[in-house]
Amino acid sequence: MQNIIEAKNISKLYKLGVVSTGTLSHDLNRWWHKARGKEDPYTLVAESNNRESKGESDYVWSLRDISFDIKAGEIVGIIGKNGAGKSTLLKILSRVTGPTSGSVKLRGRVASLLEVGTGFHPELTGRENLYLNGTILGMTKKEIDRKFDEIVAFSGVERYIDTPVKRYSSGMYVRLAFAVAAHLDPEILIVDEVLAVGDAEFQKKCLGKMKQVSEGEGRTVLFVSHNMSAVKTLCTSAILLQNGRLINQSDNHSIVAQYLASASNASSAVSFEENNAPGTNLAKLLSVKIFNEQGHPEIEQGDGFSIEAEVLVHTQMQGDISITFHLRDELDHLIFVANPSFEKMVFESDGTKTKIRFRCSVAANIMNEGHYRLARVIILNSINVIANVDDVIFFNIVPSRIKNISWQGQKEGIVAPKFNWQIEQIN
Repeated sequence: MQNIIEAKNISKLYKLGVVSTGTLSHDLNRWWHKARGKEDPYTLVAESNNRESKGESDYVWSLRDISFDIKAGEIVGIIGKNGAGKSTLLKILSRVTGPTSGSVKLRGRVASLLEVGTGFHPELTGRENLYLNGTILGMTKKEIDRKFDEIVAFSGVERYIDTPVKRYSSGMYVRLAFAVAAHLDPEILIVDEVLAVGDAEFQKKCLGKMKQVSEGEGRTVLFVSHNMSAVKTLCTSAILLQNGRLINQSDNHSIVAQYLASASNASSAVSFEENNAPGTNLAKLLSVKIFNEQGHPEIEQGDGFSIEAEVLVHTQMQGDISITFHLRDELDHLIFVANPSFEKMVFESDGTKTKIRFRCSVAANIMNEGHYRLARVIILNSINVIANVDDVIFFNIVPSRIKNISWQGQKEGIVAPKFNWQIEQIN
């Protein structure tokens, strides 16, 4: 089968800092080197796009020597941490921007949905923007007329189609924008993480549409998402990016496993200095940690464990204070939400700062082995949110050292409870 996308050594160089600062001299310098047949001098000092370390150069490689081929009819997931270069790659493939070096061959019409409401004019109605956006994407008026009812029905904004889109919510924006792009009948459909804006029902509809255009119509879909469950379910293969470089391209399951393994290297404990701690002048989150029943950070399958957080309460704070933990697995499934609803700490100010320790204990023989993250910690005062911290810590539940004769390895299912069975002969 012929490749519908061929990317050869794509690189994209960006200059940091204020736009236009020193660019004239840099452009002249580039022109002089090019006229003499020499390499761009600023590519020699550019650094990789690693957000975790402080660089010395004003130039960074958002992408560096990316090469891959994609065949027609594939649904390819593009995954990686924030700043890995995913959106830059999609912009190059969509012809929004050009690569600094390298080349891309696209065999077919491309429709892309990179940002919420791309190409929409806020003063125009949904109907007018549908025609405008469809025309920009390459549809004829007759084609839009023929598909108009189908597009509007898919978007679910029929009631608001003659209302200016500046009055739309972000979810309504993305519904209409995706509906137009999905009905363009492109050979290549490029979708960024914008589907995260929509509600669960619309996300399910979008994923079904992407699967339909790929399997039923033989079209190619490039899909960027942090939802690993969607990538594993929808995609046939995946590409893993890290710091602007292509780490691997393979089947979706192995790429997702590789990404999760690299993303879960964080410690199972985190602490903050008071000056930089999440929160307000009422209360701040000082630390969070997870440990087993013996107080050790390593948790085996079958172990009970505890989640503990320390909160610094300031003198201005009065009344009750509580905390909420959200635990998610490697596929972003919500495992549980823990909140001491009827055990709030009632605090009375005595003119000093006070530390409060919250500890939530999870019983043994519940959790399956795998990668987990404490996805959210929320500090509450009555119904007011004081702090809301995402992806606080990552931790692993490892296989038990006590070998189970009846079962080896990870069990199926999100959890792995130990059941009490009663088996008896009754006749």
